[in-house]
Amino acid sequence: MHEDPDRCYRAVASRDSRFDGRFVTAVKTTGIYCRPSCPAQTPKRENVTFYPSAAAAVAAGFRACKRCRPEAAPGSRDWDVRGDLAARALRAIAAGAIDGDGGVPELARSLNVSERHLHRILVAEVGAGPLALARTRRAQTARLLLDATELPIAEIAFTSGFASLRQFNDTVREHFGMTPREIRSRPSKHLASSGSLTLRLTFRQPYARDAMLGWLGLHLVAGIDELDGTTYRRVLPTGSVVDLQLGDDAVHLTTRIDDVRALPTIVARCRRMLDADADPVAVDATLAGDPVLAPLVRSRPGLRVPGAADGFELLAVTILAQQVSVAAARTFAHRLVEAYGKPLDAPIGTLTARFPSADVLADATYDGIGLTGGRVQTLRAAAAAYAAGDLPLDPSADRDEARGRLLALPGVGPWTADYVAMRALGDPDSFPGTDLVLKRKADGLQPERWRPWRSYAAMHLWIDHLTTTGALS
Repeated sequence: MHEDPDRCYRAVASRDSRFDGRFVTAVKTTGIYCRPSCPAQTPKRENVTFYPSAAAAVAAGFRACKRCRPEAAPGSRDWDVRGDLAARALRAIAAGAIDGDGGVPELARSLNVSERHLHRILVAEVGAGPLALARTRRAQTARLLLDATELPIAEIAFTSGFASLRQFNDTVREHFGMTPREIRSRPSKHLASSGSLTLRLTFRQPYARDAMLGWLGLHLVAGIDELDGTTYRRVLPTGSVVDLQLGDDAVHLTTRIDDVRALPTIVARCRRMLDADADPVAVDATLAGDPVLAPLVRSRPGLRVPGAADGFELLAVTILAQQVSVAAARTFAHRLVEAYGKPLDAPIGTLTARFPSADVLADATYDGIGLTGGRVQTLRAAAAAYAAGDLPLDPSADRDEARGRLLALPGVGPWTADYVAMRALGDPDSFPGTDLVLKRKADGLQPERWRPWRSYAAMHLWIDHLTTTGALS
């Protein structure tokens, strides 16, 4: 996108929020970078440069605009379409892959490339190397904690991954043009006395909220998630509980956590669950070109693909759903949670436990769950492979490799592999073509025309079927 400066400038001149997160606009005369929809006076064309990422703009000496907060814009799903090295690396960095002890060397090893090659590829694609990208991510985490909590500034520095207070102060000033204390002094929402905090997660319009809520409600598993009007509540694999209130223009995330270091991961996980970084205009424009999908797109503009709170949990529940109804799968999953889930310290509403871990299910007897012997074998094999680290189920995984390893499991076929790729791996172009509903509805159509958004086409067809049959109100 940034390689077409005329198109970028047109987006800036029209303050088009659809492009927020896809590139940033750096203004030479002020030294700041903005999101395309910044409400400030449009700069002259000769005074702007466009960068593919905030990290690239910071590396070039620009700081974030205080008015439009470009670091808070929805992320870009351009990289989710791709499965190459740069895309996988960016998804891994966004998930915090180099915030641990292994750093860049471990990331390079996991991608089977040298550190030098990884750096070269990322600079070519997004204008910044892995360290610069991670540094920007840490700065954004620090800004989030400064705005949303009352933690001591020194604790925020180390929680965000900085090695020293000096490094923290310098980086925050470089990125935002303010010291941490100056950011803290600005109006914001802080931790309530109950220990909970609320954040505002933005998304691109339109957003088919009712369809998302309907899908979540249809797939609830008693004990780990519940739906109350427009608020979806669930237990995450870490044991944290999140409330996601889906508003007209944003999602309000409320969470109760003991360790705020988990906050960036929680935010990223919730954004994936609600597909908050999707580009609905690009998706809808492609799918509306099909005469069969066009009326569905008009009925539900901005339809999202629900992501997974946890890759293994999704795989396990999907295995339970093989060749049975959704209601039966939910019953089996609830029994698993009751029998093997780790209880919460105290129930929250109807939430009682976190979903069983792979370690536990690998050795479980499954007595009283009601599963066939074949289904038990599949669950045990999947759990053992995941627990051993042999089954990558996160958005940074090599999708072809992950799909191959899924298909190698006993009892896992193309439907399960494609569905998991769609929701756990975040593949926007996965199409479970063996699904009975999709086979019937896509008969005589050309799914290849829907690339690279076939996952969204599948959601349109499923939601239409569920609405027509009355399963989804």
